[in-house]
Amino acid sequence: MPSSEKLDTHNKALMLNLDPSIFGSFAEIGAGQEVARWFLIVGGASGTVAKTISAYDKEVSDDLYGSGSRYVSMQRLEVMLENEWAQLLTQLEKTRGSQTRFFSFVDTVSARNYAGTNDPHGWIGLRFQLEPSGPPNDILLHINMRDPSNVLQQEAIGILGVNLIYAAFYQLATKESFFAGLAQDVVKERIEIDFVDFRGPALANWDRRTLVAYLVQAGLAEAVFFASTGSSVAPTEVLYKKAIVLAPGYFGHVDPAHGQIHAQMLAAGVQELRQELGESSSAPIGIFALSAAPLGSETSAPQIPDLLRRIGTLLAQGGNVLLFRQRELYAMTALVNRYTKASVRFVAGLSLLIRAFDDAYFNLEGRRLEALARLFAQNVRIYAYPMTAVNLQEAIKGFSPTGLEWSETNGWVSAEQLRVAPPLGHLYAYLLASNFLAPMRIPDSSVNSV
Repeated sequence: MPSSEKLDTHNKALMLNLDPSIFGSFAEIGAGQEVARWFLIVGGASGTVAKTISAYDKEVSDDLYGSGSRYVSMQRLEVMLENEWAQLLTQLEKTRGSQTRFFSFVDTVSARNYAGTNDPHGWIGLRFQLEPSGPPNDILLHINMRDPSNVLQQEAIGILGVNLIYAAFYQLATKESFFAGLAQDVVKERIEIDFVDFRGPALANWDRRTLVAYLVQAGLAEAVFFASTGSSVAPTEVLYKKAIVLAPGYFGHVDPAHGQIHAQMLAAGVQELRQELGESSSAPIGIFALSAAPLGSETSAPQIPDLLRRIGTLLAQGGNVLLFRQRELYAMTALVNRYTKASVRFVAGLSLLIRAFDDAYFNLEGRRLEALARLFAQNVRIYAYPMTAVNLQEAIKGFSPTGLEWSETNGWVSAEQLRVAPPLGHLYAYLLASNFLAPMRIPDSSVNSV
């Protein structure tokens, strides 16, 4: 058993090599053979490495794993994992199965290309046994690589792969210990993990939604995706080249009535963008945007059970959810624009807009002006969804913005009816006149407010 002392990548690989019960194969495509390389250079590799392969050529890869799927995708990763595991057991189970805990490590990665024009990301998978002849367990990850060069990205993949194998065999007691081991020396600054899936009896006590939310809460991901269908996917799979409508909010009310109101607001935003783009364009998708950050400087960050309670209400309305690490709209814009150059629209109630304008953005050197520049730098607009005057007054009383007045139409307030005191009012008027902020029509009196 390993000591409680924190080990670096070299010593993790060496400890695995010196454990006579652990033996497996490596199949790596797209960023060298950096994981296997660690085991080959630290000494004692014959104690761990049964095979290492890198099927770079597409025809070779198709011959081994079949054609028909994208080369950097979850589908390709799962085929690789099945193929390598079956081959390992066929070749070695009879001779070594009674005393060996087998594993297969696979990855398919698109590291930074020579021109720097691609989106560096990849899929990583591990199948392993916790006891000889025991049932297999799977851990699947989607990663985004943040290093500026191909060489550094390869290096980071090597560290992450060693961390994953070591954590699977020695640090599975809790999700905290597993992810602490997985993230050591590489995640957050160099690699982002925005998707995790798992299977097998060793992981039976792990809850999928809790684990996905933990990626954001622990700072391992900028955003994760929750699908109303219940299936897990990485954000890139949903956002890639799509026109997007995001409905940001706190969503603290979890009753069905409020859930229906939120769904109506998102549907109105999607319809607005559909009309804006025209029928010839592909249909935009609508997603609720929730943040794991504190609501304000005086509050603490929400805990995972609270986040999952709110997410569950939105999913029950048939909506999909992106959980973001940060709460600022410009941070949400930056994340979405990694994956799409199509139109991005926020649909937001007036109380959220007022709160956003009231924030001084002390975390930015350029304060409020820099925040707006970041938000609207791409093809971004905000659809301002009206509120009833009663609900608006209730929603803003907690932070009491100064110099704010409004008029009403049948008890409703639209973005055009808000009056913000100068000098901020001049900026608000500019956003309205430039159509960066687009007022939506007041709903029929029978429709509720957000």
